[in-house]
Amino acid sequence: MSKQEQVSDVVYGTEDLLISLCNSVTRVLNVATNCQINYSGMVQRITKTCLKPDIGCFVLFDGGFSGLVVLNFSSQTAMELYESYMINMGMPKSELAMSHTADEVSNIMGELMNQIVGDFTGKVRRELQTHITQNQPKMLVLNKQVMLSVDTQLDNPEARRVTFYTGKNNIFYLELAVDRAEFIKLHDFDAKEVNPDDVLAEVNAGRNTAPDTSVSDAEAASHEELLRSLGM
Repeated sequence: MSKQEQVSDVVYGTEDLLISLCNSVTRVLNVATNCQINYSGMVQRITKTCLKPDIGCFVLFDGGFSGLVVLNFSSQTAMELYESYMINMGMPKSELAMSHTADEVSNIMGELMNQIVGDFTGKVRRELQTHITQNQPKMLVLNKQVMLSVDTQLDNPEARRVTFYTGKNNIFYLELAVDRAEFIKLHDFDAKEVNPDDVLAEVNAGRNTAPDTSVSDAEAASHEELLRSLGM
């Protein structure tokens, strides 16, 4: 088998997308809240995605492929993540909201979800060499008797649900609905994440390098000659 055929055998499917998204959830929340977030080794196949009590949050994305991400939090989970995030940011506990129904809690959960999906879309660009865009996360504080189903325009949808556990053993759920698709690797490419510090170092190094005046003078002379030929 040729090297090209071996590379083409690498297929990236729905479960791979789900694992990448789950890793974005744990990565962002671990850093933002300074708490240990884990997810179950088992995944559920589901027929539809729903917003459930006590806080439901969803984001739509579109582009190279379309889909929907839903996070459902109990009040205890939402408050744990909210408090951990704010305390990690240096806010004293005495100034924090006392209820999951407070606007501040919804705003923070929406911000965290925005960071999660942003991390995920960045990995999609690097690892799948395609581009997706997301809308602004929508948050709803739900009564226990309310279940809101979210529909998306997917041609051949697949849906999955994963259970997550916080440091205090509170539970929340991730649901993903995407068009069924497989990404086949055609050739090798560098999928490493760009380090912003390295980019800044390169830019600063370029600024410190003296410009080549001979090239600049030649370009200026050529530009003046073009203007003269146009009668300007």
